[in-house]
Amino acid sequence: MEHRIPGTRQAPPNGRKPLSTNEVTVVEPGMLRRAVSAAALGNAMEWFDFGVFSYLAVTLGKVFFPAGNSTAQLLATFATFAAAFLVRPIGGMVFGPLGDRIGRQKVLAVTMIMMAVGTFCIGLIPSYATIGVWAPVLLLVARLVQGFSTGGEYGGATTFIAEYAPDRRRGFLGSWLEFGTLVGYVAGAGLVTAMTLGLDERSLLSWGWRLPFLVAGPLGLIGLYMRMRLEETPAFRALQEQAESAEQQRPKTGFRALLAGQWRALLLCVALVLVYNVTDYMLLSYMPTYLTAELGFGATRGLLLIIAAMVLMMVVNGPVGHLSDRFGRRPVLLAGCLGFLFLSVPALLLIRRGDQWAVMLGLGALCLLLTCFTGAMPAALPALFPTHVRYGALSIGFNISVSLFGGTTPLVVTSLINATGDRMMPAYYMMAAAVIGAVAVWLMTESARRPLPGSPPAVESAAEAEELLAAR
Repeated sequence: MEHRIPGTRQAPPNGRKPLSTNEVTVVEPGMLRRAVSAAALGNAMEWFDFGVFSYLAVTLGKVFFPAGNSTAQLLATFATFAAAFLVRPIGGMVFGPLGDRIGRQKVLAVTMIMMAVGTFCIGLIPSYATIGVWAPVLLLVARLVQGFSTGGEYGGATTFIAEYAPDRRRGFLGSWLEFGTLVGYVAGAGLVTAMTLGLDERSLLSWGWRLPFLVAGPLGLIGLYMRMRLEETPAFRALQEQAESAEQQRPKTGFRALLAGQWRALLLCVALVLVYNVTDYMLLSYMPTYLTAELGFGATRGLLLIIAAMVLMMVVNGPVGHLSDRFGRRPVLLAGCLGFLFLSVPALLLIRRGDQWAVMLGLGALCLLLTCFTGAMPAALPALFPTHVRYGALSIGFNISVSLFGGTTPLVVTSLINATGDRMMPAYYMMAAAVIGAVAVWLMTESARRPLPGSPPAVESAAEAEELLAAR
């Protein structure tokens, strides 16, 4: 639980607007840890499913679609996978504004249970050989449930951590959200690799493929329990208390009004998420296919190299978040954009050499650049929007960008390679995204060590609160 220390409305010396309330929020460390853990677990679940579905694509094609054409089976599986991206913006449009209206904690509890149920149900669906066309239909329904709930998950989890985090440590604490992403992806990819090595094809097709999806059931219950124990964020409660003290009901922010009032911030959000997700999906989703199809690597070998790169990212991600607190979000994000702009071609040339150490060096360099985004973006994105529309605007901007640019990255790059014959297309695509991201970073306002827009200052101790008030 947090408590507040009375302050003043005196304007600060840097010319910014006075405090929106007469309070400074002091967040209890125990509640802060629970908030970060519960939010990160949801992200881990989302990417656990992502990794499992991606790397079991061939197996799932044989289970859920008619036999006879392996290519058609794989395409049908990826089409079902892609369907979830189509409904993500719809989920963001529903859950985001709802989170701004009734609270972040309630909506995040709903998205958690929906994600768990959707993933768990995939593990229960009978095969095509058993129930015919109903098998792919049920798979599609489960994927749509997953995609719809995911539309409200990342924006809400990012908002939740950002609104709980003290201003001076928001970058470091936000980086744990992406740590959860990496844990989930590594766990999913690692489990599929272990199953592929430990089970024969018959066992994998008959029952083995179900195990990773059934794991989501107990994980979802644990996540739901953790989220139900959380209190609402201090920033949202302060907003509610302001409305109550003024004896007025908070106005509902419609979709049209939200777009009209936040269009510049939404465009910045879309551009920042574009560079973030194009590079993310390129390295963590498409690169195993590139290693296999273009360089002739075995599927298991390519996957193990990606897992090693993600473990490296897990180690570096927190320190990068801390750097964004110390030096600012903009320098860290700009370093990532410039790095992808100038190093994508050399790194891909190293990867294309084909020997293991060159591949590891090239992948490692690109993944270290990616941590500039995974470490700083969870703190930078919520700071684009004021409290009363933060969840909704962030969910809409994030999911539109992911659906249009992030989730389509493997398909677009594969199409460009086939059309041009140029196998350096992954590097060029990342460079183009980096240019867009650099422009967005140049235009954004620095938010490190500052209160979120529309929220009171947040600190870790009463002494820090007194120091802050004395400085004002």
